[in-house]
Amino acid sequence: MRLVIVTGMSGAGKSTALKNLEDMGFYCVDNLPILLIEKFAELTLSDRNENQDIALGIDIRSGEELPLLDNIIDKWKANSYPFSILFLESNDEVLIKRYKETRRSHPLSRTGRIEKGIIEERTKLAFLRAKADHILDTSRLLTKELRQELEKLYCGEREKSNLYITVLSFGFKYGIPSDADLVFDVRFLPNPYYIEELRFHTGAETCVQDYVMQGGTGAVFLEKLADLLDFLVPNYEKEGKNQLVIAIGCTGGKHRSVTIACEIFEQIKAQGRYEVHLEHRDVKIDGK
Repeated sequence: MRLVIVTGMSGAGKSTALKNLEDMGFYCVDNLPILLIEKFAELTLSDRNENQDIALGIDIRSGEELPLLDNIIDKWKANSYPFSILFLESNDEVLIKRYKETRRSHPLSRTGRIEKGIIEERTKLAFLRAKADHILDTSRLLTKELRQELEKLYCGEREKSNLYITVLSFGFKYGIPSDADLVFDVRFLPNPYYIEELRFHTGAETCVQDYVMQGGTGAVFLEKLADLLDFLVPNYEKEGKNQLVIAIGCTGGKHRSVTIACEIFEQIKAQGRYEVHLEHRDVKIDGK
């Protein structure tokens, strides 16, 4: 388990960083009172059964309590706690521009100039910047680039991706899933519904799968679809997407779509890189 203190200049992207870390599996707590941080860390780090990484968001909003964090950090280092500090930085011009665009006031200049608030904030956060293990300058970073930098820092040693894939079969007669990212229509394949002995079976069963895959058309489709997914999925991942729903549809969502969804699920699972889930939305509904 790791404990990461996420801090830095207001407007430099701390909230975005915490959201990305949460997507990476961190348990995130933002703006916890300084007086509670030490006890919180002791409880979580002493729990040997807890393996979830934790990210604590701390910034200038802590007010007069903020200097107390300096002693807490020194104590953690003396006790060899597994923690690190991530400081998000940005130049004054960019920070001012961001505040102007969002029309929000700086925490230290609610009734004055933003520039003066930024100067005061840099002074008060100087001790955290000096003790930071990592400093990220977000002045020129897009959101997806910030995510990539965070992945390098905290997921670099992991073989698995943070992209969670759902392979979903469905029936067009019951509507296309609203959360589908990719939709493929397999109604061109042989339909077991018209075979009396297969009608009440599903695409999860061998007898139906053999019928759907007869003639080789299904195998060719799977081969071409696999090539397409091998191209698309890494690019979705690169763009910063953390969930992907691949929807496979036939008329009723019971035979052909289930057969193909099972095959795609096994192909992705065999790669061992992605967390993948298989779901059959309409398989229990009688239909074509």
